[in-house]
Amino acid sequence: MIMAERYASGEKTEIGSYVFTAERIVHFAERFDPQPFHLDAEAAKTTLFGGLCASGWHTCAAWMKTFVAYWSAESARLASEGIKPPTLGPSPGFQKLQWLRPVFADEEVTYSVTFLSSRPLVSRPGRRLNTILCEGTIDGTPVVRFESTVIEFE
Repeated sequence: MIMAERYASGEKTEIGSYVFTAERIVHFAERFDPQPFHLDAEAAKTTLFGGLCASGWHTCAAWMKTFVAYWSAESARLASEGIKPPTLGPSPGFQKLQWLRPVFADEEVTYSVTFLSSRPLVSRPGRRLNTILCEGTIDGTPVVRFESTVIEFE
């Protein structure tokens, strides 16, 4: 089975959620995005955001965490039904990244993926390039969005 057989173009699938606790926000920021509004709740009060908020890169990393967990479970489910799941490889990149609103401490982001398209790679027989829309929302309000491509092995 290939992705285009499993998902219709435009089909949106919820893949999981992630709670951005203050501890998680600070831990990520200390390692990867050490700006005051990500590191210190008091200092963050005097910034544009007015409070401790997650790095946009953290919201993207959490999307990947939920996708990997979702895809692992989905692959196991398909295999248990006797269906060979699509074999996904790495992503050669993404585009149109948008951080639409800050994610504050203790907010939960629900992530989804929408299958957009798939095409064979002429230069690499046996491989396809899938395009997906990756999104995160809080109570239905978009907070992060980007398009990604994913290599698939036939």
